[in-house]
Amino acid sequence: MKLFNPATEPDALQARMAADSGNRVACYCAAWCRTCDAYRPAFETLADQLPQWTFIWVDVEDSPDWLGDEDIENFPTILIQDRQGTRFWGTQLPQIEHLRRLIERAPQLPVVDAGPGRLDELGQ
Repeated sequence: MKLFNPATEPDALQARMAADSGNRVACYCAAWCRTCDAYRPAFETLADQLPQWTFIWVDVEDSPDWLGDEDIENFPTILIQDRQGTRFWGTQLPQIEHLRRLIERAPQLPVVDAGPGRLDELGQ
């Protein structure tokens, strides 16, 4: 599945979120972050492998409205949501297998009151 960027293709992202199941993974990074540069190809591959999820790459400088009131201090910061709410919000080691396992467990994780808000409401 495609990796969406709210700064460069907001209409495609909004259309995808209107049609998806509500399963979404956002990676918050920055263009100047070399760790993010190294992580992105694996994140894109994971998006291809999990088409039932919508994967979003948020550059915090290009899309500050996707942060809500949050401040990002470390990269990559990951947000995982489903229709019930946020299942994970936090920094992760840039090892894609950690994210894969977290996504697989997401339905069993409790909904938390953390993060920038509902992805389908941000950036509008």
